[in-house]
Amino acid sequence: MKKAFYLETFGCQMNVVDSEQIAALLTGLGYHQVGSAENADLVLLNTCSVRDKAERKVYGHLGRFKPIKDKRPDLIIGVGGCVAQQEGEKMLEKVSYLDLVFGTHNIHRLPELLQEVEQNRQRGCETTFHDRDTRLNLFPERTVQESVTRFVTVMQGCDNFCSYCIVPHVRGREISRSSSDIVAEVKSLVAQGVREVTLLGQNVNSYNLKNDEDVSFPQLLELINGIDGLQRLRFATSHPKDLTAELINCFGSLDKLCKHIHLPFQSGSDRILKLMNRGYTAADYLDKVARLKLVCPEIRLTTDIIVGFPGETETDFQATLDLVEQVRYADAFTFLYSPRIETAAAKMADDQSALQKQQRFDRLLDLQQQISAEIWETDSDQVLPVLVEGESRQGEGQVFGRTTWNRIVNFQGSTDLIGKTVAVKITKVFRNSHVGELAEAE
Repeated sequence: MKKAFYLETFGCQMNVVDSEQIAALLTGLGYHQVGSAENADLVLLNTCSVRDKAERKVYGHLGRFKPIKDKRPDLIIGVGGCVAQQEGEKMLEKVSYLDLVFGTHNIHRLPELLQEVEQNRQRGCETTFHDRDTRLNLFPERTVQESVTRFVTVMQGCDNFCSYCIVPHVRGREISRSSSDIVAEVKSLVAQGVREVTLLGQNVNSYNLKNDEDVSFPQLLELINGIDGLQRLRFATSHPKDLTAELINCFGSLDKLCKHIHLPFQSGSDRILKLMNRGYTAADYLDKVARLKLVCPEIRLTTDIIVGFPGETETDFQATLDLVEQVRYADAFTFLYSPRIETAAAKMADDQSALQKQQRFDRLLDLQQQISAEIWETDSDQVLPVLVEGESRQGEGQVFGRTTWNRIVNFQGSTDLIGKTVAVKITKVFRNSHVGELAEAE
């Protein structure tokens, strides 16, 4: 009888790809995936530690599994990902019923760790960082899935060491895959029916910056844009300091590159940006945004913003509001600053009260929601190309897809449309999605 595993994934798209590798490894060991921990022989959490709330959520979820373990002592519980990398052996000390911990460089060790638990009831932990060559050989073979869209990892790690960010500490230093491997993977995915790929990296803009022997990121985009059968191309996440003129020009020259970019600015204050070690000023950022809009007038931007960074003043915060009003983002991911161990910002003095931070956060949220509503309302009554991805969660014979701006659109349609780009007239605009109807052919 096959054993069952239950897997929860937290955090970024990179973790989604890692979970795909975890699932493939477990399938190879004879496991099958189930939708609840109660029905599993193995429970795994693939975790995120980018903010304190995400880390606390992991421990909260582990607590949910204790009653199941009490009833079934043979249940194996494991934690992987960034929290595992950060905490290591401490997780085993904190959670007595946890069996195994594996870090971001050690997904390939999971079968070995699992065997130790199954056969010897030996709790295990592996959080070793590997060198560049070893890591490049550990990029997984992609599994066959019925999917219209897929993520493709082009690089891992980060060398920026922004003062608030734990990513370099839990993901390691930057490495870039060879362009030939990436192109081959995309071609393979397209042959399986994939029509849109999103290239992933902690900072995709720095792809191969330290390797003159392979192509640059804009050149990689050109290569992938030329793959027959691929309809759309996206990438995330971008660091503004590495957004070159060559990359900006891709939005005007590559027909498959979607007219959307996620470009975190974090703060509109030059003083705070310097403390954050971001490597650009507000003026630098606004100049690049202006060039993006010049090259591609239809482009829409999304961003990340941190409120309450240590030492932030009302003047600093007002500069952030001013930048939001100037750029007019379609959407923004807004966060209250959360100190992370090992980062430089965690040691900085901070005299702001929690109430003050929350009030600023609410002001920012109100402004951004107003701007988002105005931008998305312009889609109303427009006929837009939508790549159909699958059946809608709304049911009732609806399918869903996304616009070039990554906006979900639900509409009445046959599942025969999945994988095709169709013209949809937008009839209703909600906060997080659109409703539309198939446009009649002219």
